[in-house]
Amino acid sequence: MKTATLLGLAIALGLGTAANAQAFKIGSKNFTEQVILGELYAAALEASDIPVERKLNLGGTLIAQQALTSGDIDMYPEYTGTALVAVVGGKIKSDPKAVYDEVSAFYQDKFQLRWLQPAGINNGYAILVSAKTAEDNKLATLSDLAAVAGKMSLGAGPEFADRQDGIPGLRDVYGIEFGEFRQFARLVLRYEALAGGQIDVANGFATDWQIADQKFVPLRDDKGLFPPYFVAPVVREDALKTYPAAQEILDRVSTLLDNDTMQVLNGRVERDHEEASDVAEDFLREHGVIQ
Repeated sequence: MKTATLLGLAIALGLGTAANAQAFKIGSKNFTEQVILGELYAAALEASDIPVERKLNLGGTLIAQQALTSGDIDMYPEYTGTALVAVVGGKIKSDPKAVYDEVSAFYQDKFQLRWLQPAGINNGYAILVSAKTAEDNKLATLSDLAAVAGKMSLGAGPEFADRQDGIPGLRDVYGIEFGEFRQFARLVLRYEALAGGQIDVANGFATDWQIADQKFVPLRDDKGLFPPYFVAPVVREDALKTYPAAQEILDRVSTLLDNDTMQVLNGRVERDHEEASDVAEDFLREHGVIQ
């Protein structure tokens, strides 16, 4: 499905004619949300007559970062907490602005890469319980969970056992000690176990579609253990010089996105088996970004 036209936005932003310039190359990591985000940003640029080449589903963080610094791609969506830990090597902190400022300055100084406006998507860790478990135990926060965790089982990925923002952090910050820990290599298996009552608590991510679908209750991180994972386009300076209007177009898309929206879009692709490109275009058309 090809996008049609701009909405006068290109003219208003003074796009000029860059038809002969090379394509704006958009990458993504290798999971559903990233591919959807890549399609959203790509379709919005195409609607403003910026030629786009998609290089989606590349791999993990370091692969996408290498592609960006080498010039194989011009942009990919990244998460502030991931950049802080995996690229910057900075100390984990919970202040969203402080994390954004640190990664933005580091990427600019070291790589000449620009972090654009973050979206409202904060796809960090979520500690989840069923609605019944939350009601029965009066659970709203992780502090509430500490009082009853000893009689509960936690299901999480293998890495959660050793991460400082995983089980060790829950113990050190909240005093949470679970009665049982069960490892699930695949996220979908955790959600199936939580829905089926095989575990009482699950570790997921804030934009997982299963949260809304199954009405799971995310417990609030009231002591700020988890770092923020706000998503933003990270772009090569050279690409922005070639297409100066791209920044405002990309920022516009970011303003439309938040966790609830991303849960819906992820569900359409993973649960309903729709194409990410179709889901992205439907969303942008609904919000007047494309026609």
